[in-house]
Amino acid sequence: MAKAKILVVDDEANILNLVTAYLRPEGFEIFTATDGLAGLKAAQAFRPDLIVLDLMLPGMDGIELLSRLRRDSNVYVILLTAKTEEIDKIVGLTVGADDYVTKPFSPRELVARIKSGLRRLQTQKMASEVQAITYQHTRIDPAGRQVWVDGRLVDLTPIEFDLLKVLAEHPGVVLSREQLLEQVWGSGYFGEARVVDVHLGHIRQKLGDERIIATVRGVGYRFEDEI
Repeated sequence: MAKAKILVVDDEANILNLVTAYLRPEGFEIFTATDGLAGLKAAQAFRPDLIVLDLMLPGMDGIELLSRLRRDSNVYVILLTAKTEEIDKIVGLTVGADDYVTKPFSPRELVARIKSGLRRLQTQKMASEVQAITYQHTRIDPAGRQVWVDGRLVDLTPIEFDLLKVLAEHPGVVLSREQLLEQVWGSGYFGEARVVDVHLGHIRQKLGDERIIATVRGVGYRFEDEI
């Protein structure tokens, strides 16, 4: 984690300086950009492990930048946004964000989110030792981080894959939002629990069968091993 590369894209100099000041002592290699196009070029050139991305950028905004990144990259992305009323849209899988932090934010909280994201990435690298999980028409391959439904490859983001994998590892067991947050985002996550609902909603759409993940009202979610 100490050598992880972090790209921070924000057009406010004070934000860049603040975030950099808190990240550098942690031992990260920091890159910065002040607009969307520069951020895209930096991401392509430096291949960061994690990107902190402001939503409102001059020229190419954060949504467009993230959309273009997702064409060939699964880099972990934390969005910075002041639009709290649009959290569902921001965290939605149509843009592919892994996490979000609303402005004004605590630098210590952002650092904690970054560390949590990087720990999750490290866990992913260890998944090559885990065997594939197969239930009915669904096959989940931890090594290749791929999901197949009826022979069709399903394109999931990193967060989506991890959520589905955690549920599939406990077939028939109801997991609460808090349990899913703990296992996927980590104990350092300070955001809203409804982020789980947003991501699971998109997973169901991509799988093409909402019955695979059942909602247990007032409790949580359950992976159905028999449909």
